[in-house]
Amino acid sequence: MNTDAPLLRIEGLRLTYHSDGVGVPAVRGVDLVVRRGEIVGVAGESGCGKSTLASTILRLQPASARVEGTVEFEGVDVLTMRWGELRAMRWAGASIVFQGALHSLNPVQRAGAQIVEAISVHEPGIDQAALDVRVAGLLEEVGLSPALATAYPHQLSGGQRQRVMIAMALACRPSLIVADEPTTALDVMVQAQVLEVLTGLVRDRGVGMLIISHDLSVLANLCDRIAVMYAGRIVEVGPGDAIFASPLHPYAAALAGAFPRIGDQASRFAPAGLAGDPPQPEALPPGCTFAPRCPRVVSECHQVDPQLEDHPGHRKAACIRVGGGVR
Repeated sequence: MNTDAPLLRIEGLRLTYHSDGVGVPAVRGVDLVVRRGEIVGVAGESGCGKSTLASTILRLQPASARVEGTVEFEGVDVLTMRWGELRAMRWAGASIVFQGALHSLNPVQRAGAQIVEAISVHEPGIDQAALDVRVAGLLEEVGLSPALATAYPHQLSGGQRQRVMIAMALACRPSLIVADEPTTALDVMVQAQVLEVLTGLVRDRGVGMLIISHDLSVLANLCDRIAVMYAGRIVEVGPGDAIFASPLHPYAAALAGAFPRIGDQASRFAPAGLAGDPPQPEALPPGCTFAPRCPRVVSECHQVDPQLEDHPGHRKAACIRVGGGVR
């Protein structure tokens, strides 16, 4: 793993949405690091704060949101950047691949024109011939024919649209890519192709990547490290394969158990799952927020709000039942 200074360092990040005078805490004290050449995953159910975390990295949160903490990109706090600095950082320093490419792409612009847009903003004066060569190279890099530059989004398949989004994210040669559910609604074959494109980019370009997904099995095969989020906080973090194979936190175990394992008849016919939904951010339960759904809950869980603690194997977990805690 690269031991250089972090490309992205998030520390004590809190984000609260405000509506009708009510504060809704979406992210509650997140610490996370991404280095060059590293893929870090963030896993969790819908409503756990993953996409809010992703958008805050590029300061895309709504004006009504209150943000506290630090989001440092290459040593500079994104949250305190002036507008000009922020505009220069987006796409050229850090870029994002949104989920649902059909809704993210402009339906009345050709694919090539949408890739060109970011380049034109960050590299004014580049001539059309050079732009055409650049777009062709980007499309080839993500496994598409350059001829598709003239296609409209509705003329492309789901996988092709997602690759166009990745090409857009790469257009200005960023050092960090944030991928927010990049394979949502894609079939498993296309999903595998898109993930191969992403891992190849990290390998070949040496960029850092933060990838958001509800699918822990996908992240386990892709990521150097995984952070599991629940109710706006990270409850476990560690090596990708270890998080999936031997999770410490009961919530991470429930995510891992939701995927039947090949050859395991028991999991095939009765895959593990988790009843209920994450708590509403404006009505969090006392103590551990996972306690109402936890299969290992004890009375102390309703009183103690556990913090992340170190465990062997470069792992951390926020649970009093892990390690030397309550049995």
